[in-house]
Amino acid sequence: MRKLILVVFILSTIQPLQANAQEINEDQLGAWYMYFFNKKFEKSQFGIQGDYQFRFWDEGGDSEQILLRTGLTYNPKNTDVLFTLGYANITTGQFGESDNTVNESRIYQEALIPQKLGSRFYLTHRFRYEQRFNEGQDFRTRYRYNLFLNVPLNKTKMGKGTIHLALYNEIFINGQRNIGDGRSVQFFDRNRTYAALGYGLRENMRVQLGVMNQTTVNWSKDQFQLSIHHNF
Repeated sequence: MRKLILVVFILSTIQPLQANAQEINEDQLGAWYMYFFNKKFEKSQFGIQGDYQFRFWDEGGDSEQILLRTGLTYNPKNTDVLFTLGYANITTGQFGESDNTVNESRIYQEALIPQKLGSRFYLTHRFRYEQRFNEGQDFRTRYRYNLFLNVPLNKTKMGKGTIHLALYNEIFINGQRNIGDGRSVQFFDRNRTYAALGYGLRENMRVQLGVMNQTTVNWSKDQFQLSIHHNF
Protein backbone atom coordinates (compact mmCIF):
# COMPACT_ATOMS: atom_id res chain seq x y z
CA MET A 1 0.00 0.00 0.00
CA ARG A 2 2.85 2.38 0.82
CA LYS A 3 4.47 1.64 -2.55
CA LEU A 4 1.18 2.40 -4.34
CA ILE A 5 0.83 5.75 -2.52
CA LEU A 6 4.44 6.60 -3.42
CA VAL A 7 3.86 5.82 -7.12
CA VAL A 8 0.68 7.94 -7.21
CA PHE A 9 2.52 10.85 -5.55
CA ILE A 10 5.40 10.70 -8.05
CA LEU A 11 3.03 10.57 -11.04
CA SER A 12 1.02 13.50 -9.69
CA THR A 13 4.16 15.65 -9.55
CA ILE A 14 5.57 14.58 -12.92
CA GLN A 15 2.44 14.98 -15.06
CA PRO A 16 2.02 18.75 -14.53
CA LEU A 17 5.66 19.26 -15.49
CA GLN A 18 5.13 17.32 -18.71
CA ALA A 19 2.07 19.39 -19.53
CA ASN A 20 3.96 22.66 -18.99
CA ALA A 21 6.83 21.54 -21.22
CA GLN A 22 4.64 21.48 -24.30
CA GLU A 23 6.62 21.04 -27.49
CA ILE A 24 6.82 24.14 -29.68
CA ASN A 25 4.88 23.89 -32.94
CA GLU A 26 7.50 24.87 -35.53
CA ASP A 27 4.90 24.99 -38.32
CA GLN A 28 2.80 27.62 -36.56
CA LEU A 29 3.45 31.19 -37.70
CA GLY A 30 4.22 33.56 -34.83
CA ALA A 31 3.79 37.33 -34.78
CA TRP A 32 5.95 40.16 -33.44
CA TYR A 33 4.65 43.75 -33.16
CA MET A 34 7.41 46.30 -32.58
CA TYR A 35 8.15 50.02 -32.18
CA PHE A 36 11.74 51.33 -32.49
CA PHE A 37 12.73 54.89 -31.67
CA ASN A 38 15.84 57.05 -31.78
CA LYS A 39 16.08 60.59 -30.40
CA LYS A 40 19.14 62.86 -30.54
CA PHE A 41 19.19 65.69 -28.02
CA GLU A 42 19.41 69.13 -29.61
CA LYS A 43 22.96 70.58 -29.80
CA SER A 44 24.33 67.46 -28.13
CA GLN A 45 26.20 64.28 -29.00
CA PHE A 46 23.88 62.34 -26.68
CA GLY A 47 20.42 60.92 -27.19
CA ILE A 48 18.18 57.96 -26.38
CA GLN A 49 17.02 54.94 -28.31
CA GLY A 50 14.92 51.90 -27.57
CA ASP A 51 12.29 49.44 -28.68
CA TYR A 52 9.09 47.94 -27.33
CA GLN A 53 8.24 44.50 -28.64
CA PHE A 54 5.21 42.28 -28.15
CA ARG A 55 5.98 38.78 -29.37
CA PHE A 56 3.51 35.91 -29.75
CA TRP A 57 3.88 32.20 -30.48
CA ASP A 58 0.81 32.55 -32.71
CA GLU A 59 -0.85 35.58 -34.34
CA GLY A 60 -1.63 37.29 -31.04
CA GLY A 61 -3.16 35.09 -28.33
CA ASP A 62 -0.23 33.06 -26.97
CA SER A 63 2.36 35.44 -25.49
CA GLU A 64 5.99 34.56 -26.16
CA GLN A 65 7.75 37.68 -24.87
CA ILE A 66 7.22 41.28 -23.84
CA LEU A 67 10.48 43.17 -24.33
CA LEU A 68 11.00 46.76 -23.14
CA ARG A 69 14.42 48.27 -23.91
CA THR A 70 15.86 51.78 -23.64
CA GLY A 71 19.41 53.15 -23.79
CA LEU A 72 21.51 56.30 -23.67
CA THR A 73 23.34 56.96 -26.96
CA TYR A 74 26.54 58.80 -27.81
CA ASN A 75 27.60 59.94 -31.30
CA PRO A 76 31.29 60.94 -31.51
CA LYS A 77 31.96 64.13 -33.46
CA ASN A 78 32.58 63.85 -37.21
CA THR A 79 31.42 60.22 -37.34
CA ASP A 80 28.20 58.30 -38.05
CA VAL A 81 28.96 55.69 -35.36
CA LEU A 82 26.45 55.43 -32.52
CA PHE A 83 27.28 53.89 -29.13
CA THR A 84 24.58 52.82 -26.67
CA LEU A 85 24.47 51.83 -22.99
CA GLY A 86 21.05 50.51 -22.06
CA TYR A 87 18.73 48.31 -20.03
CA ALA A 88 16.05 45.83 -21.04
CA ASN A 89 13.32 43.97 -19.17
CA ILE A 90 11.97 40.80 -20.76
CA THR A 91 9.02 38.65 -19.66
CA THR A 92 8.97 35.26 -21.41
CA GLY A 93 5.95 32.95 -21.57
CA GLN A 94 5.74 29.25 -22.35
CA PHE A 95 4.33 27.91 -25.58
CA GLY A 96 0.74 26.68 -25.34
CA GLU A 97 -1.88 27.04 -22.64
CA SER A 98 0.45 27.60 -19.69
CA ASP A 99 0.44 31.07 -18.08
CA ASN A 100 3.85 30.55 -16.47
CA THR A 101 6.43 33.27 -17.16
CA VAL A 102 10.06 34.01 -16.32
CA ASN A 103 11.65 37.44 -16.06
CA GLU A 104 15.00 38.71 -17.26
CA SER A 105 16.82 41.98 -16.61
CA ARG A 106 19.49 42.84 -19.12
CA ILE A 107 22.23 45.47 -19.40
CA TYR A 108 23.72 45.95 -22.85
CA GLN A 109 26.34 47.91 -24.76
CA GLU A 110 26.27 48.25 -28.53
CA ALA A 111 27.88 49.99 -31.49
CA LEU A 112 26.04 50.87 -34.72
CA ILE A 113 28.28 51.43 -37.73
CA PRO A 114 26.51 52.56 -40.93
CA GLN A 115 27.98 51.99 -44.38
CA LYS A 116 26.72 52.97 -47.85
CA LEU A 117 27.55 50.96 -50.96
CA GLY A 118 26.85 52.61 -54.29
CA SER A 119 23.85 54.89 -54.59
CA ARG A 120 21.19 52.87 -52.78
CA PHE A 121 22.60 50.07 -50.60
CA TYR A 122 22.49 51.12 -46.93
CA LEU A 123 24.34 48.72 -44.63
CA THR A 124 24.50 48.87 -40.84
CA HIS A 125 26.71 46.71 -38.64
CA ARG A 126 25.50 46.26 -35.07
CA PHE A 127 27.71 44.76 -32.37
CA ARG A 128 25.99 44.13 -29.04
CA TYR A 129 27.24 42.72 -25.71
CA GLU A 130 24.68 41.70 -23.08
CA GLN A 131 24.86 41.00 -19.37
CA ARG A 132 21.81 38.90 -18.49
CA PHE A 133 20.12 38.31 -15.13
CA ASN A 134 17.65 35.49 -15.78
CA GLU A 135 15.17 34.28 -13.18
CA GLY A 136 16.26 30.82 -11.97
CA GLN A 137 19.71 31.00 -13.61
CA ASP A 138 23.19 32.24 -12.80
CA PHE A 139 24.56 35.43 -14.37
CA ARG A 140 24.99 35.09 -18.14
CA THR A 141 26.51 37.03 -21.04
CA ARG A 142 25.88 36.98 -24.77
CA TYR A 143 27.48 38.40 -27.92
CA ARG A 144 25.42 39.48 -30.95
CA TYR A 145 26.28 40.63 -34.46
CA ASN A 146 23.62 41.92 -36.86
CA LEU A 147 24.12 42.97 -40.48
CA PHE A 148 21.23 45.14 -41.77
CA LEU A 149 20.63 46.06 -45.40
CA ASN A 150 18.05 48.60 -46.60
CA VAL A 151 17.57 49.06 -50.35
CA PRO A 152 15.30 51.88 -51.61
CA LEU A 153 13.32 50.65 -54.62
CA ASN A 154 11.58 53.70 -56.06
CA LYS A 155 14.13 56.32 -54.92
CA THR A 156 17.83 56.46 -54.14
CA LYS A 157 17.52 57.39 -50.46
CA MET A 158 15.35 56.54 -47.49
CA GLY A 159 12.58 59.02 -46.66
CA LYS A 160 8.90 59.87 -47.06
CA GLY A 161 7.26 57.88 -49.84
CA THR A 162 10.22 55.53 -50.27
CA ILE A 163 9.43 51.85 -50.78
CA HIS A 164 12.36 49.79 -49.61
CA LEU A 165 13.57 46.23 -49.13
CA ALA A 166 14.79 45.48 -45.60
CA LEU A 167 17.03 42.49 -44.87
CA TYR A 168 19.11 41.38 -41.91
CA ASN A 169 20.86 38.43 -40.37
CA GLU A 170 21.82 38.27 -36.69
CA ILE A 171 23.83 35.62 -34.88
CA PHE A 172 23.83 35.15 -31.07
CA ILE A 173 26.77 33.56 -29.21
CA ASN A 174 26.66 32.64 -25.51
CA GLY A 175 29.40 33.86 -23.19
CA GLN A 176 29.19 32.02 -19.87
CA ARG A 177 28.17 28.44 -20.65
CA ASN A 178 27.27 27.30 -17.11
CA ILE A 179 23.91 28.68 -15.95
CA GLY A 180 23.68 27.08 -12.48
CA ASP A 181 22.62 23.81 -10.81
CA GLY A 182 24.78 21.77 -13.18
CA ARG A 183 23.05 23.15 -16.28
CA SER A 184 24.85 24.55 -19.32
CA VAL A 185 24.09 26.10 -22.69
CA GLN A 186 25.80 25.65 -26.03
CA PHE A 187 28.21 28.10 -27.64
CA PHE A 188 25.66 28.91 -30.35
CA ASP A 189 22.46 30.47 -29.02
CA ARG A 190 20.36 31.39 -32.08
CA ASN A 191 20.24 32.95 -35.53
CA ARG A 192 17.64 35.29 -37.02
CA THR A 193 17.13 35.92 -40.75
CA TYR A 194 14.68 38.62 -41.84
CA ALA A 195 13.15 39.95 -45.07
CA ALA A 196 10.54 42.71 -45.36
CA LEU A 197 9.10 45.49 -47.45
CA GLY A 198 8.97 48.96 -45.93
CA TYR A 199 7.40 52.32 -46.68
CA GLY A 200 8.38 55.81 -45.56
CA LEU A 201 5.39 57.35 -43.79
CA ARG A 202 7.39 60.53 -43.06
CA GLU A 203 10.96 61.66 -43.47
CA ASN A 204 11.65 60.35 -39.97
CA MET A 205 9.26 57.38 -39.77
CA ARG A 206 8.82 54.17 -41.71
CA VAL A 207 6.79 50.99 -41.38
CA GLN A 208 7.99 47.49 -42.28
CA LEU A 209 6.08 44.25 -42.89
CA GLY A 210 8.00 41.01 -43.21
CA VAL A 211 8.92 37.55 -41.94
CA MET A 212 11.79 36.50 -39.69
CA ASN A 213 13.03 32.95 -39.23
CA GLN A 214 14.53 32.25 -35.80
CA THR A 215 16.62 29.11 -35.34
CA THR A 216 17.81 27.96 -31.91
CA VAL A 217 19.58 24.77 -30.85
CA ASN A 218 16.18 23.18 -30.16
CA TRP A 219 13.72 24.59 -32.72
CA SER A 220 13.22 26.76 -35.80
CA LYS A 221 10.18 28.98 -36.31
CA ASP A 222 8.91 31.71 -38.65
CA GLN A 223 7.60 34.98 -37.22
CA PHE A 224 5.43 37.53 -39.01
CA GLN A 225 6.72 41.01 -38.10
CA LEU A 226 5.10 44.44 -38.17
CA SER A 227 7.41 47.25 -37.05
CA ILE A 228 7.49 51.05 -36.88
CA HIS A 229 10.87 52.84 -36.96
CA HIS A 230 10.86 56.42 -35.67
CA ASN A 231 13.66 59.02 -35.52
CA PHE A 232 12.75 62.27 -33.77
